[in-house]
Amino acid sequence: MNSAHIFPYVAWLVALFWIWKTITAARGLPGIPDITSPQYDVAPEGSPSLTVIVPARNEAADVAACLQSLLRQDYANLQIIAVDDRSTDQTGAIMEALAAEHPDKLYVLHITALPPNWLGKPHAMAFAARHATSDYLLFTDADILFRPDALRRCLAQAVATNADHFVTLPTPTVKTHGEGMLLGFLQVLGLWATRPWRADNPRAKRDFVGIGAFCLLRSSVYQQLGGFEAFHMEILEDLTLARQVKLMELRQRVAIAPGLVKVHWAAGAMGVVGVMTKNLFAVFRFHVSFLLMACGWLALFYLAPIAFLAWPQTRIPAIVTLAAIALLYRLAGRLSGISAWYVVLFPISAMLFIYSLLRSMFITLAQGGVTWRGTFYPLAELRQKKTFVS
Repeated sequence: MNSAHIFPYVAWLVALFWIWKTITAARGLPGIPDITSPQYDVAPEGSPSLTVIVPARNEAADVAACLQSLLRQDYANLQIIAVDDRSTDQTGAIMEALAAEHPDKLYVLHITALPPNWLGKPHAMAFAARHATSDYLLFTDADILFRPDALRRCLAQAVATNADHFVTLPTPTVKTHGEGMLLGFLQVLGLWATRPWRADNPRAKRDFVGIGAFCLLRSSVYQQLGGFEAFHMEILEDLTLARQVKLMELRQRVAIAPGLVKVHWAAGAMGVVGVMTKNLFAVFRFHVSFLLMACGWLALFYLAPIAFLAWPQTRIPAIVTLAAIALLYRLAGRLSGISAWYVVLFPISAMLFIYSLLRSMFITLAQGGVTWRGTFYPLAELRQKKTFVS
């Protein structure tokens, strides 16, 4: 068959996959509970105790606002452990000043050295968890902002659904068009990686959600998972933990909460690229072949439909594909608040994402490892760490 005759089949195949993804998302996304709705404005049954763990390294610019938002929570049975993880700025001093004002709520731990065979963030969270005696543990980041009723609503839903692992999808704060463009792209791309509406299905092993901004666990389940000691060399510890929850057939629950938990990812489009550069190669377990296959898939599913518009034989499937992408942007935007109009920039976002993938790979390979929270980790050591179970 002439190669030119293959293109219409390829174009229609891509279109059919996008249609399938859009239909499944249209059916599934509305099923994710929105805990900002009035029926979720309740207290957790039994008032279980909750410890919030906030690890921070050189987060002087954000940590005060994060801790203050936690201190304003309307849930009484709450303790906060802030961890100063080898900071060289005023992070520790800011934490101590707030702890002095709220000695009954906020406790500060200081880490001055990182043990061998540990990544900084998992170590900080594991270290803090050893000091917690509560029924539930919430692991979050130092740049997250919580509405005063956030923890009460989330914990109430976790208790009501008998969740072992509860994830609330944070609302991104978008300050520039570049941020909106890339974050809108990422939320749609994420729907190819997992179906969050199936996270509570124990048979859907590949559908799991892990968010470092809001990782709520029963303390007993945290111990059952082996704590973060089991993920001591995982750069993507949130995803690793979430996958382990599903593999162990524990109960994972996901909720949306527009405006309840907020995060500003990074400043500008290139700031988002910088964040992705640190993480993306780790998503593929540092395998070059997997990353290059992902680049090829992105080119086929996001860039090829634009090229197909130029050829009469592929124009109709290309238009169908673009319509499906636009609808998916709209569906995802209802959850995140990111404007669906950013769909017009998705080819630029796709190219920037491919650039981030390749940049992450080349930088890691050139350095022979990853610098994470001020510590260098050789690539050979990271590749040897296998914390997934099957």
